[in-house]
Amino acid sequence: MKRKQQSKIKKTVIIIGYECNNNCRFCIDSDKRRLVKKSTAQIEREMLDARKRGTTYLEFIGGETTVRPDFVRLVKKAKALGFKTIMMATNGRMLSYRPYAKKLFAAGLNSVVFSIHGASAGTHDFLTQAKGSFDQLLAGLNNAKEFLGIENIGSNTTIVKHNYQELPKIGEFILGLGIRNCEFIFVDCNEGAAHNNFEELVPKISEAAPFIRQCLDIGKKNKAGHWHIRYVPLCYFADYLDQVSELLEVEKFKTEHLAPDFVNFDVESSRAMVGRAKTAKCQKCRLRDRCEGIWKTYLGHYGDEELKPVIYRAG
Repeated sequence: MKRKQQSKIKKTVIIIGYECNNNCRFCIDSDKRRLVKKSTAQIEREMLDARKRGTTYLEFIGGETTVRPDFVRLVKKAKALGFKTIMMATNGRMLSYRPYAKKLFAAGLNSVVFSIHGASAGTHDFLTQAKGSFDQLLAGLNNAKEFLGIENIGSNTTIVKHNYQELPKIGEFILGLGIRNCEFIFVDCNEGAAHNNFEELVPKISEAAPFIRQCLDIGKKNKAGHWHIRYVPLCYFADYLDQVSELLEVEKFKTEHLAPDFVNFDVESSRAMVGRAKTAKCQKCRLRDRCEGIWKTYLGHYGDEELKPVIYRAG
């Protein structure tokens, strides 16, 4: 008997603008800060149109979502429109203000992903270039636990030269916070700060992979529901395919991105074509059809000598 194929979740990601109260060294939006931000009316129209297209999962990202004075209003509007999931990615600093956090969750926000780039203020604040941001992040996380519950909280960690050796420690730290929905993201160097400062920020995948695998093992050992790596070539993670975000996304979501400066109605298909690449070495790899490759800018700097085609069938 054939198993009935499950329909994909329609997901709309609204990039509300590029303003931020952090100044992360690796930020992909570092060259976009001065772009005109979307108006309240524009975002409300985008939400309405997304619902008409069948979207049930709405995600707000920036820049930093919470620096907008109208953000509580936007969340209320999203709830009124009937989105099942209303999520935001955040650095957590504004949520450290308890009255604001209470108001935002009461408005209808029901899922949050916090950016955690270190296991201590030393690493995190160095990367955000905002002194005190780690302490505010933790205070914001505690408020979110109170008003939302830990089961609706996730985290993301951008992997750069300054923190990749700390990844196992970061994983243990995140686990200790109670988070079981976590992504570790190999830095996007095709544009923004990591493109402009490549040598300073972007590690070699061959050097970072052992630490990433140790971190992934923490999630596997503790049976975390979603403990994934993102934006890496599969040849270094052949035994971790169930923890690679892109492989899950193409099965689960149909995603569109609506930004101030671009619109993409087919994220899963276009990401590999536009941003990432494979080389001749990849042609003999058994994982080539599932792998999205590695960032084009990365290949331009480091080449493909590190890539190791998988010549056995990963189990």
